[in-house]
Amino acid sequence: MTGSESTATFRAARDFLLEHREDYARAYADFAWPRLDEFNWALDWFDVIAAGNDDPALWIVEEDGSEQRFSFAQMSRRSNQVANWLRARGVARGDRVVLMLGNQVELWDTILAVMKLGAVIIPATPLLGAADARDRVARGGAQHVIVLSSAAERFAAIDDAVTRIAVGGPVDGWHAFHDAYQAGTEFVAGGATRATDTLLLYFTSGTTARPKLVEHTHASYPVGHLSTMYWIGLRPGDVHLNISSPGWAKHAWSNVFAPWNAQACVFIHNYSRFDGARLLREMDRCGVTSFCAPPTVWRMLIQSDLSALTTPPRVVVGAGEPLNPEVIEQVRKAWGVTIRDGFGQTETTVQIANTPGQVVRPGSMGRPVPGYRVALIDPLTGEPADEGEICLELDPRPLGLMVGYHGDAELTADAVAGGYYHTGDIGVRDADGYITYVGRTDDVFKASDYRISPFELESVLIEHEAVVEAAVVPSPDPLRLSVPKAYVVLAEGWAPDEETAQAIFAHCRAHLSPYQRVRRLEFTELPKTISGKIRRVQLRDAERGKYASLEAVPPGEFRDKG
Repeated sequence: MTGSESTATFRAARDFLLEHREDYARAYADFAWPRLDEFNWALDWFDVIAAGNDDPALWIVEEDGSEQRFSFAQMSRRSNQVANWLRARGVARGDRVVLMLGNQVELWDTILAVMKLGAVIIPATPLLGAADARDRVARGGAQHVIVLSSAAERFAAIDDAVTRIAVGGPVDGWHAFHDAYQAGTEFVAGGATRATDTLLLYFTSGTTARPKLVEHTHASYPVGHLSTMYWIGLRPGDVHLNISSPGWAKHAWSNVFAPWNAQACVFIHNYSRFDGARLLREMDRCGVTSFCAPPTVWRMLIQSDLSALTTPPRVVVGAGEPLNPEVIEQVRKAWGVTIRDGFGQTETTVQIANTPGQVVRPGSMGRPVPGYRVALIDPLTGEPADEGEICLELDPRPLGLMVGYHGDAELTADAVAGGYYHTGDIGVRDADGYITYVGRTDDVFKASDYRISPFELESVLIEHEAVVEAAVVPSPDPLRLSVPKAYVVLAEGWAPDEETAQAIFAHCRAHLSPYQRVRRLEFTELPKTISGKIRRVQLRDAERGKYASLEAVPPGEFRDKG
């Protein structure tokens, strides 16, 4: 199958999902992943839809009010120039390229260009320090790095043989990326790309362990994100805003593949410090029609006047961690639209979601999306159950699933043991097939022999007006073995004192079962990965070291007196 034949197959699958975007039953029953042989998404899809297309593909608004807009046709030509220039710098098919840029046009130019060359992208967030930067190059086996000039010093200790390319001001000993735009605008591929060729090596966020290296192909992420397009409800011509940092999988999900699969415009608002009111003004001015944000941003956004957005987006979604019902309800009241959760991982595209046109059940993250067969497996028996680890059936294997953990055959084998891909997350399914997230297998704990889901307790905590964010972990207890303890980030205007703590405890007593009661509380900032996910493992470890005796109360801790 040639690239053009694969393109036709891909387009047919995409158009089927667009046609049935609100008919979940039909889409789930009849969707089939396209069968691909030769396929390079940048050449065989993006360049095809970009030919003569002056519709906006990328729109970037800066903090100072300046902005840039680029059409599909412009992005095709620009990426051709970058591909030609990189080829002249020695970037060849199969080479690995660490890419560490911000939300700037050069990022999208380079993603498309490296893909066209058949090289492998190793995305990296600009937040990486020098040690992590060296680790990405070494563990990823990178031959080239393309990074911000301001971050070049973090790569000073890498192997001298690695090609160094700086985006921004000149850096001694580094190639200047700006020269790429002097290259020719016509690009000729150096050979066929197989859909099974490696495209991406992603480092996971490492919430519980050392980041793993996830391998994706030219099919698994570009084509696999048809499921993400379906979940969001994107349409051709949409202006899609996704708040995500480059370097993480969610950025590729919703700032590259899902919107451009739908022929929508990627909208970016850059800021150094989050300003909810400013974000809402820009969304209104620029006509954002679809919006995705992680729970942290949603929780900050509802502190602003949501009614200031006079024309709300048609569709709004949340991902990264489950959204609490209180946030969803506030947005529904203000905008008349419902935030729809979606569940996926760096290892996959969207697996489970509340899709457009379907009833959203409070607390549920929805049902399996087209192309995924989900089983809940009891960790003790290994058998399907109504509650258990969220797993993907591998017969047939979903196209959006990773190849495996690069360079770690044992870890890969563990992940796909027993005929399932194991997500490491626990869920419960109701009679209608809706799945509710319980927590990571590592985060769920027992208190007085009752199983506690941190997420359930955190959802209740943030309903209190004093609480912006919360994380619940087990705290050692001489009678119950462990009790739930909440680490809380306070809203502005609340004092971190006994009176506030007891008010929060009273709220929990009123809204939780007795066995779930939060018994201890501490006001603090929450430890997070550089992708913004809460590191409960760090809080759990800290708890175990806080108690010289189990009866003693550590400094800064409050206890329920009710």
